[in-house]
Amino acid sequence: MKRFAPPWRARATTIRVRLGIALIIALAPVLVLSSLQSTLIFQRDARDQRSELVGAAERSAASAKARIEAAAILLQTLAPRAIGMQCAQRLAEVAGRIPGYANLIRFDGLGRVACSAASVPADAARRDRPWFKSLQRGARIAISSAPGAAYGPGPALLAAVPAEDPGGGFDGALAAVISLSSLRPERPDRFLPAGSEVALADSAGRFVSETRAQAFPTTVGDRLSGPARDRSALWFGQDRSGAQRVFSSAPLVGRDIYVLLSAPSKDLVAWAWLNPVSALALPLLAFLLALTAVWLVAERGVVRWIAYLQRIAAIYARGRFSVHPVKAESAPSEIRELARMLDAMASTIAARDAALKESLVQKDELMREIHHRVKNNLQVISSLLNMQQRSLADPAARAAMSDTRQRISALALIYRALYEGADLRRVELRDFLDELIAQLVTNEPGKGSIQTELSLDPLVTDPDRLAPLALFAVEAITNAKKHGLGDAGGILRVAFTVRGAQAELAISDPGAAGAVAQVGDGVGRTLMTAFARQLRGDVSFCANAMGGVTVRLAFPTPSPDDAGLVGNPSSS
Repeated sequence: MKRFAPPWRARATTIRVRLGIALIIALAPVLVLSSLQSTLIFQRDARDQRSELVGAAERSAASAKARIEAAAILLQTLAPRAIGMQCAQRLAEVAGRIPGYANLIRFDGLGRVACSAASVPADAARRDRPWFKSLQRGARIAISSAPGAAYGPGPALLAAVPAEDPGGGFDGALAAVISLSSLRPERPDRFLPAGSEVALADSAGRFVSETRAQAFPTTVGDRLSGPARDRSALWFGQDRSGAQRVFSSAPLVGRDIYVLLSAPSKDLVAWAWLNPVSALALPLLAFLLALTAVWLVAERGVVRWIAYLQRIAAIYARGRFSVHPVKAESAPSEIRELARMLDAMASTIAARDAALKESLVQKDELMREIHHRVKNNLQVISSLLNMQQRSLADPAARAAMSDTRQRISALALIYRALYEGADLRRVELRDFLDELIAQLVTNEPGKGSIQTELSLDPLVTDPDRLAPLALFAVEAITNAKKHGLGDAGGILRVAFTVRGAQAELAISDPGAAGAVAQVGDGVGRTLMTAFARQLRGDVSFCANAMGGVTVRLAFPTPSPDDAGLVGNPSSS
C-alpha cells in the first residue's frame, strides 16, 4: 500500500523551508552571541535598578527622619512658651504655617490637654501611655505611631518633648501630630525608577498610606521581620493585580513605621522591547536581509517555476490535457526539460484516456445488450410458462406455475431496470418496487379488486441486493394474495422505510373474511427466509390490526460505498 507523508511533513520539505532552515543554522551563532550580550546588559541594568530603588528608599527614610528631628527641635523651642491665655492661638499659628502638622498640643503633668491648635480626642489613659511614661522618665523626645487615640484626621505620627516647671521638674509635654502622608516621598522624585509607587506601613505589615494600592501586596508583615526591621531590604514579589514587581523598604521611625517603594520588575523580553537597538535589532536586521536575499533568488529562479508546473499538473489532474506549459520556455534548462517531460506525459495519458473511455463505452453498450437479451429470454420463458399454465386443469399446478412465472418476471424486471438506467451498477429501489408491485397485483379474472397503499423511501442499491429483495417481495405479495386477500380482494399495504443503518420492507394484507390470519409453511416461506439470510437480515410474520398478516424484512442499509442513500423519505 502506498503511503503519503502528512501535510505538516510535506510542508517541512519544501525548498523555501529548507533554504530558511539552512540560513537559520548559518546565522545561529550570531544570534546566540547577541542574545548572551543582551542578557548581560539586562542583568547589569537590573542591578542598577535595584541599587537605585534601595538608595531611593534610604533617602526617603532619611528625609522623613530629618522632618521628625526638625519637629522635635520646633517642639523644644515652643515648650517654654506653650502656656498662658494665648497658648492655643500661638500653636494654631505655628501649625498653620508649617505644612504636614495636623495638630500641636500642650499636655499638663497628668496628661490632660492644656491647650491645642485643634480639637483633641479624649484619652483617660494618656498618662499611662508608653510615650508619655518615657517623657516622665527623662526622655528628650518620644515618637509613636500608635499614641492611643486618633489625634489626626488620618494616619499620623505623634512626636512629643517634655515640658518642665520653673524648678526643672516634669510638667507635661508638648506634642506635634504629623500626618504620615506628609512624610511619604512623592513619585516625581528623580531618584525613583520610572513607574514607582510609594507607601508607608507599620511594623505589622499593614499599609497606612500608599500612592496606588494595587502596586503593593496585601501585607508585607513577613518582609518587615528579622534583619529587615532595622535596615533597608529588597525583594521581588507580586502586587495585588498579580504583576511581578520589585519592592524596597527602609525603617522610617524606629521599628514602628517603614517606607516602601514598588517598581515594575522588567523581564528580559520587556527590556529588549524597550532597548531594541542595544538588544537584538542589528543581528535580526542582518538575519532578515540575508534571508530575504536568498529567498528572493530562490523564489525567482526556482520556486515560481515549480509552482507553475504544479498548477499545470493540477490542470492535468482534472482531466484537461490540452494545456501546454509554454511559459516554461523562459525558465532555466532543468525546468524546461521537466516541463517537456510533463507535456509528453500528458499527451500519453490523454491518448490512453481516450482509448479507455472508448473501451468503457463499448463495454457499457455490450452489458446493456446482454441485460436486454437476458430480459427478453426471461420474458420468453414467462410467456411459455403462461401458455403452459392455461393448458393445465389442476388448480394446484396452475398456482405453482403462476408463482414460478411471477418470480421469472421479477428477474426480468431487474435486468430491464439495469439496462434502462443511467448506471449499470445502481438501481433506484423506490421506482423499481413501485413497478414490481403494480406488476404483481394485476387483477386476475374472476377475483376481486386489489388496491395498494404504498409508502416507499428512496434508496439506491446494487443488483446483488436487488435480486433477493425483489424475490422476497414476490413471495410476500403472492402469499398475501393467496391467504390474506382471497377472491374478495382488498387493500394491500407496502411500506419501505430507511432509518439510518437499518432498512425495513413491510407487506400487510387485511385478511380474508372469516379466515384466520396465517402464512403458509410451504416453499414461499422457505424462500422468504432464505432471501432474508442472503440480505443478512431478519424476517418476521405477525398478525396485524386489520385481521391479516404483516411480513417484515429488516436488513442493513447498503453503505455509501456500495449503494448510497439518496434524498429524504417520502411517500409514493
